[in-house]
Amino acid sequence: MPDARAHARRRRAAEARFRLAGLAAVALSAAAVLFLLGAVAWRAAAGFTETRVTVRIDLAGAGLVLDPTRLTGRGADLALAGAGLEEAVARSADAALGPGGRAMLSSGAWESVRDAVKRDPALLRRPATMRLPAAAALDEAAEGRGTPAARATLARLREAGLVRRGFDWHLLGGADSIDPTRAGLGGAIRGTLMVLAVTLGAAVPLGLFAALWLEEYAPRGRWADLVEASINNLAAVPSIIFGLLGLAFFLGTLGMARSAPLVGGLTLALMTMPVIVITARGALRAVPASIREAAAAVGASRAQVVFHHVLPLAMPGVLTGTVIGTARALGETAPLLLIGMRAFVAAPPVDPNDPATVLPVQVFLWAGEADPAFVDRTSAGIAVLLAVLLGANGLAVALRNRWERRR
Repeated sequence: MPDARAHARRRRAAEARFRLAGLAAVALSAAAVLFLLGAVAWRAAAGFTETRVTVRIDLAGAGLVLDPTRLTGRGADLALAGAGLEEAVARSADAALGPGGRAMLSSGAWESVRDAVKRDPALLRRPATMRLPAAAALDEAAEGRGTPAARATLARLREAGLVRRGFDWHLLGGADSIDPTRAGLGGAIRGTLMVLAVTLGAAVPLGLFAALWLEEYAPRGRWADLVEASINNLAAVPSIIFGLLGLAFFLGTLGMARSAPLVGGLTLALMTMPVIVITARGALRAVPASIREAAAAVGASRAQVVFHHVLPLAMPGVLTGTVIGTARALGETAPLLLIGMRAFVAAPPVDPNDPATVLPVQVFLWAGEADPAFVDRTSAGIAVLLAVLLGANGLAVALRNRWERRR
C-alpha cells in the first residue's frame, strides 16, 4: 500500500512537471512573438513619421517657362521638371531659411511642390507657404539622433516655429527613392497585390482541380502513385529552385517581361500549387464516404456528387491550404530576386507586365542600404508586410468560417 501511494505521488508530480513545462513553452513562445512585434512597432513608429519644414515658395518670380496646358496628363511631371521647378524651389528655400536653406530640405522636396502645382496651377502665379519634407539629417535629429550640427539647425528652426512632425503618407503611397525621406512603399504594395492576385488566380484553380482528379477520379495504380509522390516532393523543394524554373521557362523560353508581376505571380504559383494540392486532397479525403454513397443512391452523377456535395464540405480545408500557401508566397524573396524583381522601380506598376517589386524584396533592398536613415524605413516596411499578411490570412479565415457555417 505505501508503494502504491508513493507511485501515485510520483505520477502526479510528473504530470505537474509536464504541465509546467508546457505552460513555460507557451509563455516563452508568446514572449518571443510579443518581443518581435514590439521591436518592429517601436522602430516602425519612427519610419511612419516625417519632419516637415515650413517654407514660403514664390514661383511667380522664378521665371518658369511653362505651358499651362501641359500640367495635365502623364507629361506633367516631365514638363515641370524641365521648366526648372527644382531649382526654383531651392532658391525659395535659400530665401526663406537663409543661406544653405536648400540643404535643410529633402532632395525630393520639390516633388511635393510639383504635385501641389498639378493640383492647383494658380501656385505658379502667387506665393504660397508649404510644409516640405526635411533632409535626412534633420529627420534623424528630430528622432533624437543625428550630428550636433543637425541638432543645432533643428533647434533653430523649432524656435522659429518652422518644424513639424507628422504621419508620412508618402510612405504608403509613394514609390522607391534613393532619398530615404522620399522612399515609399506604394509601388511595392501595389506590386505585392498584383503578384498575389496572379498567384492565387493560377494556383488555386489548378491545385483544386488536380486534387479533385487525384482523389475522386484517378484510378489507383503506379502512375497515380508516381504523381502523388512527385507532388509531395515538390512541396518540399527550396523556393530558389522555383525561381530558377521561372527564370529559365518564363523569361528564357517564353520571353516574358522581366521584373513583371505576371512572371512573379506565375513563379510563386508553381511553388504554392503543391501545398494547395496536398491540403485539398486531405480535405476531400476527410469527407465521409456515406455522403458520396447517399448522393449516388438518389441518382446524382459523378460530377454532381463531387461538386454539389463533396467539394462544399471540403472547402474549409481547401481554404486552410490556401492560407498556408498564401503566407508562404507572400514572404518569399529568393524566387523573385532571380526573375529580376529587385530592380529600382521609380513608379508604381499599372499593368501586370510593368516593372515592379514586392514588399519582401523592398524590405531586403532597404536593409542593405548604407544610409542609416533607411533603418526606420525597413522597420516600417516589415510592419506593412505583416499587416498585408494578416489581412490576407484574415480574409481567407473569414471565407473558411463562412463555408463552415453553410455546412
